[in-house]
Amino acid sequence: MFKRQSLMVLGVAVALGLFAVFLANSFLTGKQKQIYQGRTTKVAVAAAPMNFGVDVTADKIRFVEYPNSSIPPGAFTSAAQLLPAGQKRVALLPIAINEPILAGKISAIGQGASIAALLPEGMRAATVRINDVSGVAGFVQPNDSVDVLITRNPGDSSGGQVTDVLLQNVRVIAIDQTSKNPDGSPKVARTATLQVNPLDAQKLVLAQEVGSLSLVLRKPGEQNDPVVETIAMNDLRYNMYGGARYPAPAVVGSFGSGLGGAVAGSMQRATTTVSTTRSSGQRTASKARRATGGNPNNVDVYHGTKLDQVKVGG
Repeated sequence: MFKRQSLMVLGVAVALGLFAVFLANSFLTGKQKQIYQGRTTKVAVAAAPMNFGVDVTADKIRFVEYPNSSIPPGAFTSAAQLLPAGQKRVALLPIAINEPILAGKISAIGQGASIAALLPEGMRAATVRINDVSGVAGFVQPNDSVDVLITRNPGDSSGGQVTDVLLQNVRVIAIDQTSKNPDGSPKVARTATLQVNPLDAQKLVLAQEVGSLSLVLRKPGEQNDPVVETIAMNDLRYNMYGGARYPAPAVVGSFGSGLGGAVAGSMQRATTTVSTTRSSGQRTASKARRATGGNPNNVDVYHGTKLDQVKVGG
């Protein structure tokens, strides 16, 4: 009996001791965490702007103090970690001055600039031909969102060209453009590399064979338009005439949509005016015949308040 009570007391003492150790450890860990978060750590940032393909070298980086609680994931805290001896890294995305250099924005150790490193899972990089006009005159930059339009001959009896929306909200990975030619003049892109899924990559390849492509800049974050139109030669008019198949204004719409509706409305109004004028003329002639005793050759002429009938003709 006495032995069993002693074992119970011993067990309770051990449990209380373990609980006390747990509380002390939690308190010390929390205190240490607060102290750590209140301190700072040096983080590598860009000392100069770096664009895609630029080598990350020691002269382009510097270290600044960051609060330990605000260090971004993928940051580098030492030069040896960022630039191991004899190894190089290359910028894969634009890095602004004083922006932290993150692992996701530069290549792996010893590797060069690779577009493939920027692709999310299941996506492809497709390069398309553009010119200074279809490429929005050089204003398309990496990470912009664009719509891709295709202008082609549909191959029907109309013989004219049409323009369709091929892809919407496509991310531009890279643009074939440098700031200056060797002579100092601006150089405009000739190709653009787009991030697309495998099916859209096939569409782009075929589209380049059957027509010409154009890029249209879009506002970041804007939702895709669920309704797209095919624009043909007959639609090259001001929208008030109901170009394409968009709703026409109320005046035109009251007679039907499109240019045909507008013409039909004008003809209907003209017909109504002529009919009204003709009916009015007939009513006037009828009154004249009644006023002249049914003789259309007599004309009433008023001299002041005096009425005279003048015979006209034989």
